[in-house]
Amino acid sequence: MSNVQTKKGRIGILTGGGDVPGLNPAIRGVTIRAIREGYEVIGIRRGWAGMVEIVRDKDADNSNNFEVLTESLVNRIGRTGGTFLHSSRTRPSHVPDESVPDHLKNKYNEKMNDLTPEVLKNLDYLGIDYLIPIGGDDTLSYGVKLHKEGVRVIAIPKTMDNDVPGTDYCIGFSTCVTRTIQMTHSLRTSAGSHERFLVIEVFGRYAGFTALLPTMAGAANRCVIPEYPFRMERLCELLVADWSTNPSHYSVVLVSEGAVEQGGDMTFSEHEKDAYGHKKLGGAGDHISKQLKKISHDFNNGRTINVINQRLGYLVRCGDPDAIDSIVPMAYGNLALNLILKGVSGRLVALKNGRYDNVPIDIVTSYKKVVDVQQYYNTERLRPYYESFESKPLFIMASD
Repeated sequence: MSNVQTKKGRIGILTGGGDVPGLNPAIRGVTIRAIREGYEVIGIRRGWAGMVEIVRDKDADNSNNFEVLTESLVNRIGRTGGTFLHSSRTRPSHVPDESVPDHLKNKYNEKMNDLTPEVLKNLDYLGIDYLIPIGGDDTLSYGVKLHKEGVRVIAIPKTMDNDVPGTDYCIGFSTCVTRTIQMTHSLRTSAGSHERFLVIEVFGRYAGFTALLPTMAGAANRCVIPEYPFRMERLCELLVADWSTNPSHYSVVLVSEGAVEQGGDMTFSEHEKDAYGHKKLGGAGDHISKQLKKISHDFNNGRTINVINQRLGYLVRCGDPDAIDSIVPMAYGNLALNLILKGVSGRLVALKNGRYDNVPIDIVTSYKKVVDVQQYYNTERLRPYYESFESKPLFIMASD
């Protein structure tokens, strides 16, 4: 691979972490522009895993680790959801012994291994001049590490939670919000038919944007978010009041998966941690549903209110991208190419105050991007504030 001649150079692109609609349009946006500017584009398969598992031998079969991208290939997939390059949560600086590739086990045999030296050698072997990782703060944090090692990196932000610092918008967020609103409205028919509470759990480990914004759009009466520990009694009191004043006798609450009660902790579906130290969340909606049913009679004249409990999960991250997640990825891909053509690296492409921009890549690891509770969340009413929208960005509370 390293001996192939190209006009201007070779660009590597990869996707890491969870899938979202908009990844394939971003890959397409990068590839078509790059090819027309005289670059060759290499798609790294399965995120950082592909960079770790490459065998530096011209006779080795590396088809599962990388491929040359063409216009015809990316044009076919550019309108679809997910990522055709596949993904993983591999963290090359923290690879457990059981995940070290077979051809490297003699060299790396600690309980936890830093395979960054191999990644650097593999980048050189592929002749990659610029690397474009597309991912959330976990995936991009390793991009920051490579930048500090001297690799020319341009990062593209992706996450349904919209929690990558430095940008008002991450690929996948709009489709997630759109689907959440649609599905919540669909589930209202069942909640109304049976006169129940409707509890819907959505993604959001540390940031509550995916619960707060749909609630602001009218999808729910209340929402509970990771940034503010709530009291179950207060939530139930509010939902009963909403239930009582609704002609169809139902009320709706959106629950971030990372939401916690005062004095409580996050609800985990598994206790095993991923490569970035995160336990798998899931079950906050289950817990809240049980407690609401249990105490509802205290606020409803002794009558219990039953609950419909639904976890949206992968339903909001599968399928095709919406309009925004088709347009923004295309623009982000072109922004990345503009930087490359200028010889610039170490940047994160971004949307700031409604305009496309770029910021230093190390902003990704500089702080956590979460909801500004004081500005956007009414802690007494457990719902967004509906005021002061002037000069706010499109998604209102999404700016830093």
